[in-house]
This record gives sequence, C-alpha cells and structure tokens, in this order.
Amino acid sequence: MLRKIRERLKSISQKDKNASLSDVNKKPVSKSITEKLFGRKTAKKETAKPKEEILGTQETIVRKTKFYTGQITKAVRMMPQELPIGYGVNRIIIQVRDPRWIHSYWEVTSDTWNRLRDELCDEFYKAKRVLRVYDVSYIVFDGSNANSFFDVEINDYSNNWYVDTQGPGKSWCVDLGLLLPGGRFITIVRSNTVTTPIEGPCWITDEEWMIPEEMFARLYGIGFGLGRSSPIGKAWQERIKRQLFSGALASPSSPMQKPKERKFWLVVNTELIVYGATEPDAAVFVQDKPIQLRPDGTFTLRFALPNGKQVIPVKAISADKEEERKITPIVNKETK
Repeated sequence: MLRKIRERLKSISQKDKNASLSDVNKKPVSKSITEKLFGRKTAKKETAKPKEEILGTQETIVRKTKFYTGQITKAVRMMPQELPIGYGVNRIIIQVRDPRWIHSYWEVTSDTWNRLRDELCDEFYKAKRVLRVYDVSYIVFDGSNANSFFDVEINDYSNNWYVDTQGPGKSWCVDLGLLLPGGRFITIVRSNTVTTPIEGPCWITDEEWMIPEEMFARLYGIGFGLGRSSPIGKAWQERIKRQLFSGALASPSSPMQKPKERKFWLVVNTELIVYGATEPDAAVFVQDKPIQLRPDGTFTLRFALPNGKQVIPVKAISADKEEERKITPIVNKETK
C-alpha cells in the first residue's frame, strides 16, 4: 500500500517538472494592473487600418463620366450702364421738334461757373439765366446781325428746355447766358443752327422745263439740211413725238436714209435760285427792281448764271419806311 502511494507521488512530481520546463520555454505574458487587481482583461485599442479599395470603383467612375456633359453655367446678364451726367465740355445743342417748337439741352462746367462768379462778384447772384433765341433766317449769323431775337428765362437747375418759337419755316440759333440787372447780356455758349419746317404743303415747286426746238433737232438728228419750216422737217418731228409718247422709237418707213450716228457731246448750263422771306407788307427790291411777294412774305427768283461774278443785292423796306435791311449775295462761277 505504501509502495503504491510513493509511486503515485513520484509520477505527480515528474509531471510537475515537465510542466515547469515547458513554461520556461514559453514567453512570459505580462498582466496589466487591472488584471492583477480585478482579474479581468482590458479591451485593446485597434488602430484604424486604411480601407481597402473596393473592386470595380474605377470602372463605376468611368461609366458615370460617359454621360457627363459638364457643369451647366448660366450667362451673366450685363446690365446697361447709365450715361454720364456730363462730359466736361461747355456746349448747347438745339433740335427741331415741330414747326413751332425746338428743344435745347446744354452743359456748363463748374469751372466756368466759378470763373463767372469771380469776375462778376455780386452781379453774378443778381443775374438771370436766359436763353436768347435768334432768328437767323437767310443770313450768315455773326452774333450781331440777327433778324430778331427774344429771351426765355430759365431756372438755375435745368439743363434742357423747350422753346416756342412761334415761327415756322425759319432758322434759329440759341445763346445760353446771363442777363445782368443793367441789361448787359453775357454769352456762355452758342448753339448750332436749325430750320423749322413750314406748316402745310411746301410752296417751292419745280418749274416747267421745255426743250428748245434747236436742241430737239440736235438730239434726234434733224439738222441735216431740213429747216424748221420745211414740210419734211415738220413731219419728221411730229412722227418722232408721236412715237415717243406711244412707246419705243421704231424705225420710220420713210424712204430717207437713216441718219448717221452723231459724235458724243455734252452741254452744261447753270442757273441761280434766290429765295427769301420778310414781312408780308414790306417792299422788296432785287437789283434795284421791285418784286412781288407771296401772301406769307416769301419770294423766289431764278437767274441765269454765266461765268464770272454775279452781284445780287436784295433790299427790304418796312411798311412804315422806318426800317431797312439789305443782304447782297455774291456768286463767282468758273467753268473748266
């Protein structure tokens, strides 16, 4: 019995030795403080691994781009820019609205106003801003020879104005300036010249032109020995006239031979038209000869214009014989 117990203890001790030798060969595992104290394991932190690329991603991207037309962009709408208030230039422009009204607009720089303020001192603040409207019909206006003029008072803040001329069919020029208390007028800017249309149909009509018989004969070759009094010449002229008014010129059935073709030629003549207007009851003389006026005071004359110098003085005298105006057109013609 004792022998069995000893053998049993010997086998157990041998097993313990083998177990200790195997533990020595193994790496020691260090336990954390938590494990030693509480006997439980702590969760280990796992480091984030990069995601593996999913198979087929590139193929999917390529397939999407096959139907991609690009980003849709809307056109930016450009808003119209406002016109500048001024251009830094002293000027006044007039334009015709109808037979009686004209429209004017102007710009005067601040430097000009400052200069006038310094020159006029106290008079500048007492002066009135006016538009002086000149009737410059049928004259070359130089600032002092207007047929007549009138003033239109404007305010200090306007830059355009409508003017009632009450004079259709006339030419106008406008000055923007200052009217001083003593009556002196200072011109700041002067406008262009415009002509208002007449009211109603135009009274200028073309004259009836006639071809002299000599010219008619030369045009159609009737000058080869047949005078105007010749029966053949008269018959030929009448035949041509009938054919001209009935259609194209056909070959005559006369036994006479066809006129030979004449050489190329040219004739140039000139005429001078003089027209004007004044008060209907005035007396007008052209080259010291009285002429008849139309009911509205207008007149038209035609003059032959040969080479050389033509002087055509025109004088108008008022009905009360107290006023007189004289204008002398001088025309030089030279033919080369």
